[in-house]
Amino acid sequence: MREKASPSHITIPPETSINTLLADRVRTAGADPLYERKSDDGTSWTSVSAQSFADDVAAVAGGLVARGVEVGDRVAIMSHTRYEWTLLDFAVWAVGAVPVPVYETSSIEQVRWILDDSGACLALVETAAHATIVAAARTDLPALTDVLVIEDDAVGLLRAAGVDIDAAQVTARSTAVHGDDLSTIIYTSGTTGRPKGAELTHHNFVFLTRNGVEGLGDVCAGPEARTLLFMPLAHVFARFIQVLCVTSGAVLGHTSDTRTLLPDLTSFGPTFLLAVPRVFEKVYNSSEQKAGVGPRLTLFRWAAKVAVDTSTAWDSPTRPSLGLRAQHAVADALVYGRLRAALGGHATYAISGGAPLGERLGHFYRGIGLTVLEGYGLTETTSATAVGRPGSTRVGTVGLPFPGTAVRVTDDGEILVHGGHVFRGYRNDPDATAEALVDGWFRTGDLGTLDDDGFLRITGRTKEIIVTAGGKNVAPALLEDRFRGHPLVSQCVVVGDQQRFIAALVTLDEEMLPGWLRTHGLPDMDVRAAAVHPTVLEALERAAARSSEVVSRAESIRKVRVLTTDFTERNGYLTPSLKVRRSLVVSDFAADITALYAVG
Repeated sequence: MREKASPSHITIPPETSINTLLADRVRTAGADPLYERKSDDGTSWTSVSAQSFADDVAAVAGGLVARGVEVGDRVAIMSHTRYEWTLLDFAVWAVGAVPVPVYETSSIEQVRWILDDSGACLALVETAAHATIVAAARTDLPALTDVLVIEDDAVGLLRAAGVDIDAAQVTARSTAVHGDDLSTIIYTSGTTGRPKGAELTHHNFVFLTRNGVEGLGDVCAGPEARTLLFMPLAHVFARFIQVLCVTSGAVLGHTSDTRTLLPDLTSFGPTFLLAVPRVFEKVYNSSEQKAGVGPRLTLFRWAAKVAVDTSTAWDSPTRPSLGLRAQHAVADALVYGRLRAALGGHATYAISGGAPLGERLGHFYRGIGLTVLEGYGLTETTSATAVGRPGSTRVGTVGLPFPGTAVRVTDDGEILVHGGHVFRGYRNDPDATAEALVDGWFRTGDLGTLDDDGFLRITGRTKEIIVTAGGKNVAPALLEDRFRGHPLVSQCVVVGDQQRFIAALVTLDEEMLPGWLRTHGLPDMDVRAAAVHPTVLEALERAAARSSEVVSRAESIRKVRVLTTDFTERNGYLTPSLKVRRSLVVSDFAADITALYAVG
């Protein structure tokens, strides 16, 4: 068993809550911007000061009081990422109630389960369509007394309702909230079974964000620090960043439309970015595709190799040679500047979480001037529990334990976590809580290793281990993450339990396919035709071989089968946090798996 702990240098009084963090921001920098809101035409941003936001929170909180929301009541929020999401979140906290996020893509059954299990009394939803979903579930929800729609001016209605509420009543409720009080219930998106409601306290968020400022101050606490949030606020990572920005002094913007993400990045100009690895893969693959064919493509690939080689050399004792530094300067002038401009032009750091980024992309981005700090965390740890830090990164790892956090790797490889950010348990599920929390340590179910310097590397999940017919234990995550780096690939599921060899089910990226076909001199074709085209299959076989270079022969992918159905949230094969529901895929595509192992 190996263990690494990072000390915390902060002391948190027991009465400190998320409400305290906002009050502190107002007291120290009330006139300075806290948020920026996008204009209706999407071309400019309007500043909202910390004091203006706090006033808005108080006004909306008064409306919640008028609507009968009591201390400890649960209030559901179902919306895309937008300013109003954050405003409502803080308003619910201000009255001592408990926000319960619901993914805007959730089905009627998922909504019914979350609202029933949490006992929500009020639902704040973004659109009429969301209200329809809640209405369909509401017949079985006696505790739910009201539904307000953001696009029908829910915020304005709450402000109006709160006009006659004494402001001192809201202030008293806000200051009465303590660290041990429940701050939110976040339902794990769940790759199997029903989601479990992780109960996080105010102290969990305060502990993590204040330690986050300590550990990531160069990223999020500089005088010009700003970030554009486009991840779903129903996800714990986005909620953590939302509170972190209040704590650190950074300016936060919101956008939810991925179709306008690049122009939004350009107009907002974030200094740090937050995304899942799939976003970084897409940016790289799209950039390569836009290079087209011929000399421009050759230039891009050369520049990409120089970036990777330069970043790799920075980690070596010899450092980059004079010749490599000269090549890097040329590549920076010709290629890297345009790539940085596409990400807003000001970002020097990014934080990636949710899945491994992969060493190739990690070195590529650092080589072009954007250091991607990989992080690792779960809903139950209020997000980050380990992260790379400026001046202390190791590409291919998720960094050192967060300040105030201890990480332990058992003899069988399971990662355990201890610290003030660990949740208090699962709602209405004492058995699951007892299984997950042992002697103050949270059993993550993830597999990993700690190197001699304490850097954590994630290798897979205990429940996903594949045991071949030859008795070889294979963690599929590493193979899948590397395979997904190919521009043709949307999703990959490695299979082979009790089989002679490892194989993979692969889906094609419909968005990237046309460009890939053009650059390879092939005619336009749909996914169904591409799935059986010899050139496409040969490219995927080569991708499988490259993905397998980091594992033994017994763990390598021997065969690939291309599916014509992609895995999406809409068809249920992806969770809202973009994780594949492996058991559902294996069940529904059993015939394809059987075909992989057919003799002949």
